[in-house]
Amino acid sequence: MSAEPPLSTYPGERLGLPPSGPGSVGRLGRRIAAYLIDSACAALISAAFFHYEAWATLAVFLIVQVLFIPTIGGSPGHRIVGLRLMPVRGGWVGLWRPILRTVLLALLIPAVIWDADQRGLHDKAAGTVLVRV
Repeated sequence: MSAEPPLSTYPGERLGLPPSGPGSVGRLGRRIAAYLIDSACAALISAAFFHYEAWATLAVFLIVQVLFIPTIGGSPGHRIVGLRLMPVRGGWVGLWRPILRTVLLALLIPAVIWDADQRGLHDKAAGTVLVRV
């Protein structure tokens, strides 16, 4: 007899998160909006200072992610759309989680593959979850 985890009735249930409202898993629409906001800001900074160089745009995006996640609990885009990043086990996100998560996010593929809790592979690898504020 195998000990498979019980099926969940909503995203985040297996993580002990509420079904909706503050503390619930951030849904796809908010996550896409946050990504677009962060990407647009990176593009604007790149255009202003680096003549919209592709590598500069990517570098600005990555630096913003790594700097803001541990300091304000998410990227500017996350915070604008009402999300924050937290470790699944609670506490401070630390420094290594934002770095690992951001490197995987830059590859894009891990971000578009997610589990029943709507966590992308980049969040699963980093042990994090985006929740509503």
